[in-house]
Formats: sequence, C-alpha cells, structure tokens
Amino acid sequence: MNLYTRTGDKGQTSLIGGRVSKDDIRVEAYGTIDELNSFVGIAAAEAAKHEPLRDMAELLIRIQHELFDCGSDLAYARPGAPLKVTAEASARLEAEIDRASGQAPEITRFILPGGSALSAQLHVCRTICRRAERRVVTLAAEHPVNPETLTYLNRLSDYFFAAARAANALLGESDIEYERSAEVFRKREKE
Repeated sequence: MNLYTRTGDKGQTSLIGGRVSKDDIRVEAYGTIDELNSFVGIAAAEAAKHEPLRDMAELLIRIQHELFDCGSDLAYARPGAPLKVTAEASARLEAEIDRASGQAPEITRFILPGGSALSAQLHVCRTICRRAERRVVTLAAEHPVNPETLTYLNRLSDYFFAAARAANALLGESDIEYERSAEVFRKREKE
C-alpha cells in the first residue's frame, strides 16, 4: 500500500460524505485533535517511565482512543452519521479529575506549566485541547456537531490540568506558582 495517494495535491481532502479544502474549519478542528493526540502520546510515554504514574499512562492511551473517536465524529460531513463520543466518556473524565485533584496539594494561586517534564507535557496537552475546543466551537456555529464532543474536550482540558499537578506531586516536584498571583482559589467547604 502506498502512503501517498496524490489526491490531496491540489489542496483538497476527503471527508466522510464529500471533499473539502484542507483549510476547511472541519479539517482544522479534527486536525487540531490529531495534533493533541500526538502530544498525549508523548505524555503517555513519559508517564510510563515512572512506576507511580503507570495508571496515568494507561489512562492517557485510553484518551488517545477517545480523541480518535472525537476526530471521527467531526469527519462526518453529512447529518445522521453514527456518533462515537458519548456522555459516559465525559463522566469517566470527571471521576479521573477528582482522583488526580486528590493526589495534589490544594491550589491557592495560579501556576506556571512545569515542575516535572511530564507536568509540562500535560500542560501542553491542556493548551492544545483548549485550542481544539475553540476550533470545534467555530465548526459548531456553521455545521451540526456532536455536542458530546464539546463536553468531552472541555472536561479533557480540566483533566490535563489536574493530571499535570498530580504528576508533579507523585514525582516529588512542586508546582511553580506564578509569583505575582494573589490567592485566587478559595478553599472549598466540606459538603
């Protein structure tokens, strides 16, 4: 099988249901998710090097599969196509956010990306995820999209933030507080 098809040489690409320009907002949206998936792969490989983070590495690989589902849902150019991203995926992320948040010290100030290499990589994932979310919002203003994809991406960026902080804590690294930050996060009352 040849990897090159020559069908995109003039700036067009195929979607499920038609051809569009390679700079079409739909291609931009799922292309940004593909970019995010690559960075998640880097973070998963880094997490797998550390015994206390092996569970995180496995979760990151599951997230990669779910990102493929997001891209697949966005690649459909016609309504009524079968969708893969469901509310259950976002609910699982919420549980993982709670778990990761419980592994890190309470936060009171804004923090800078960094500490450990893995934490910095997860912050890169967070920012790319936010960009992917913005691209999907733009797409949704013009075309129908699976609303669960937007919910999932919103939760996922929160997960990356919580995971970055948990990675630092589990590796014995401190978060780097933004030095000019006031105390902006309030302690939550016990329910």
